[in-house]
Amino acid sequence: MNKVSSTEPTTTKTIKSVALRWGINLKKTRDDIAIAGSPERALLRLALEDDEGKLFVLEQIPAQSLERKKNIAATLDCLSRNGLRRIQPYLADATGVFVVEHENCFWQITPFVPGVALDRGNYMYEKWRGPALANFLIEMRAKAKNLHHGAAVNIFSLKNYIYKLIREINLYNKDIRAEINGIAGFLEKEFLPAYDKLPVAFSHGDYHPLNIIWSVDDITCIIDWEFCGYKSELYDAALLIGCVGVEDPRALTGELVKSFISAINDAGIITRESQPYLTEFIAALRFAWLAEWLRQKDGEMIRLELDYMRLLIENKYALEKAWPR
Repeated sequence: MNKVSSTEPTTTKTIKSVALRWGINLKKTRDDIAIAGSPERALLRLALEDDEGKLFVLEQIPAQSLERKKNIAATLDCLSRNGLRRIQPYLADATGVFVVEHENCFWQITPFVPGVALDRGNYMYEKWRGPALANFLIEMRAKAKNLHHGAAVNIFSLKNYIYKLIREINLYNKDIRAEINGIAGFLEKEFLPAYDKLPVAFSHGDYHPLNIIWSVDDITCIIDWEFCGYKSELYDAALLIGCVGVEDPRALTGELVKSFISAINDAGIITRESQPYLTEFIAALRFAWLAEWLRQKDGEMIRLELDYMRLLIENKYALEKAWPR
């Protein structure tokens, strides 16, 4: 966690000045508070306490991310005004902007949302989480219908992403080339030729249990909207199931996943055109994780992802038989 030391008066003065842009009178920084989410997407993240005891999360963002951050903030504001619950929009300053500039640096702030730590050893088998996860996607789909920020342009293509990564693997990672081409061959039988015809919808883009602030029995807040936008309507559901299953493949047919699929099926947010490709989409999304491990040259995680993709492919029909229809 990023910290501001008491030995850095200039930095502390800057933080106080930035907080005042939102009318927040800084009492102290709270280095003792863990901040949920991915810290690598900000230059600095701090928990702040004001003179009334209220808590906030302040982030300094890279200049190259400025326009994207503005769009995300506007999208969350629009979703909130549309009535979407369990999100925490960024706060606007007195002039109505969500990103403020101070001394050539850019800042955003949100109220701090407390939560309960996720039990990484057991959560994937807890049935109640399935409907909770499904209900947010169902509500988001309804509240995003009139979304003005982030219109359905520049739709992310997982198909193009996969083909680009395969070309790079063929050039630079010849030790896994045959294996990855075998996985791609399975996806090319039906899924990839059909991909461009699948319906799209507004998506969170990184929807998994670690990007959620939980209470003891429900979702409190969905965080990390960095990849939100229009994608295949299967995107969020497939990513969630894949992330649960990679924790323990037995969880792919556990009560969380089955109750989640049952709820989204009942709501009809996945159309008949997309339903046959759920397993393939789960496997296809693992290419994004594989790319990260390749970037880090993490051989153990590269092997895990390849094994996981093969497991999904080899058990396609068994999984689909176990899942609710």
